[in-house]
Amino acid sequence: MTAPRAGKTALITGITGQDGSYLAELLLAKGYRVVGLVRRSSTTPYDRIAHLIDRIELVSADLLDQTSLVDAMADVAPDEIYNLAAQSFVATSWNQPVLTGEFTGLGVTRMLEAMKRTVPRARFYQASSSEQFGMVQETPQRESTPFYPRSPYGVAKVYGHWITVNYRESFGLYAVSGILFNHESPRRGLEFVTRKVTDAVARISLGQAHEVRLGNLDARRDWGFAGDYVDAMWRMLQNERPADYVIGTGETWTVRQLCEEAFSHVGLDWQQYVVTDPRFERPAEVELLVADATKAEREIGWTPTVRFRELVRMMVDADLARHRARADGGVAVPAPPPAKG
Repeated sequence: MTAPRAGKTALITGITGQDGSYLAELLLAKGYRVVGLVRRSSTTPYDRIAHLIDRIELVSADLLDQTSLVDAMADVAPDEIYNLAAQSFVATSWNQPVLTGEFTGLGVTRMLEAMKRTVPRARFYQASSSEQFGMVQETPQRESTPFYPRSPYGVAKVYGHWITVNYRESFGLYAVSGILFNHESPRRGLEFVTRKVTDAVARISLGQAHEVRLGNLDARRDWGFAGDYVDAMWRMLQNERPADYVIGTGETWTVRQLCEEAFSHVGLDWQQYVVTDPRFERPAEVELLVADATKAEREIGWTPTVRFRELVRMMVDADLARHRARADGGVAVPAPPPAKG
């Protein structure tokens, strides 16, 4: 991958999220000017980017407001645009399907339209998702695997994916989608199952909780480290020609195995603390997701560096440190990603 030219500017939507914070770190290390797009009315805390706040710029705009996006892009004049913002929690998408469609689906169209009008020579990354595969039509899943989404979130992501393809083919934009499988970190939201488990393990081991309630323990996922996956995003935009890529580890693990690994890391038997609760089961379950990232390895030189067990232990350790610091009246700092070679 080539180094960015001097003064290269990146615009990131969703910069306050897990992926946005890791991506901002990566781009700053590569010498980019990094600008984050945030909603003026947002109540989202900036905890994940607090350590970067003096090194990045923030501009106000809203994925529901076309004019604000046009104005922001015209002002920032980015070379690269990373669209990571979305209503990203699958469970919430059933309770708020219309809002999910507006942000996660139509929001992509508004971003592409703003780019087309103001900075058509920029390069655009869309955060697609393995949830688009849903009821999988083949295993493992690759770029050619048909989509069969099983949630309003997955459906909205399919729309965002195909509108990106459409703008690329219709208007000649450099616009690509990364079909990212589950990627986690100590900065993952507490509502996601990996972080729900590791946070519970930390609290249980410290005597602050006695159980964790989960849904389907047999669901299988391909879990990787978010710090690796933002590197894939950047690599996609350095290609000579735009193309879409599946990004994942190629390994699949059940929620049960996640629990086993997390609890065993602190010397506990998961079966004594995990309670299955039908309230946390999906109306339409996605049973198995596993990536074939051969194309990404071959064409952009991407491979994961952090495997499942290392990831789970990293997250448990970070949650332990956070809860201990809180108990001591201190403040825990988000864990940085491992150094890239």
